[in-house]
Amino acid sequence: METDMTLPLIGILRGIHPEEAVAVGEAVIAAGITTLEVPLNSPDPLESIRRLAEALGERALVGAGTVLGVDEVRAVHAAGGRLVVSPNCRPAVIGETRRLGMQSWPGVLTPSEAFDALDAGATGLKLFPAVQVGVEGMKALRAVLPTATRLYAVGGIGADEFAVWRAAGVDGAGLGSALYRPGQSPAQVGEQARALVAAWLAAAGEGRS
Repeated sequence: METDMTLPLIGILRGIHPEEAVAVGEAVIAAGITTLEVPLNSPDPLESIRRLAEALGERALVGAGTVLGVDEVRAVHAAGGRLVVSPNCRPAVIGETRRLGMQSWPGVLTPSEAFDALDAGATGLKLFPAVQVGVEGMKALRAVLPTATRLYAVGGIGADEFAVWRAAGVDGAGLGSALYRPGQSPAQVGEQARALVAAWLAAAGEGRS
């Protein structure tokens, strides 16, 4: 499942509990977001990933965020995850992720980190925190990256900012608290997901019939 991202949006379910993971995941998928990330600083994250992968793995790319070490990569893989997202760039983490056949999205902030990540085999790059770099900084980074590089903005980007970031050349985005906050119901998360998807499509002048 190397490039199964119908929409280039990652749903970040930080703080989710295993018993609610599948219902919330279903709501997010129904809205059109088919990449789901459970950060490892969530309660019992590997169990949430296991349940999501088992129930939704044929319809979604499921994995972990805040992955910092090689042992964590292996644990995510064992739980059924196929996606590894990190806040930083560690070539060993990227290398092990790719060795196990998973997608690798390391966090980068500078050109040096970006090229180190690509050299290590990253699937794409997570510009994090995007709010720190800003649109102009992202454009400068984008200009020196290989043209095929997928660059996602994460951290401080939401529906109100989609248009300017898309116009500047970002390929996708990670959606955190705007999509899900602990304690929210699947119905509420689904409503938020639909609004974010509509905003993303509208930002490029796209629409659904």
